[in-house]
Amino acid sequence: MTEELDLDAQLRIAVGRLNRRIRAEKASDDISDGQFSVLAQLFREGPHTVGELAEAERVTPPSMNRRVNALVAGGYVAREGSPDDGRKVVVRVTPAGASFVTETRRRREHWLHKRTRDLSPEQRETLRQASVIMKDLADS
Repeated sequence: MTEELDLDAQLRIAVGRLNRRIRAEKASDDISDGQFSVLAQLFREGPHTVGELAEAERVTPPSMNRRVNALVAGGYVAREGSPDDGRKVVVRVTPAGASFVTETRRRREHWLHKRTRDLSPEQRETLRQASVIMKDLADS
């Protein structure tokens, strides 16, 4: 049992540190990680209501509204009427927001590529296998 707990702790620490290091690579420090998460979701999935975004990010609607307000102020997203229901307001990514997401992804992939290209073929294969397992864990 102790060996399993050691693995769990080591994995948690390693994933957390790697995640923080990758998140540091963004197009600018103008937006927070939480705001970037919302921006990336809108870029990936298209327009959403504030309520839908709050549910997806597991935050309260007022908290999400603050994130969206900051993104609107920065010109990264825009609010507009829903094409399906004129009473609803949806949030969509702007061209500036799309550029921010694209550049941030490029920087993150470049940073990670620079670190993994010097690994041995065996180490890269181990990471490839581990990434499948980690995705399964995250999706469970």
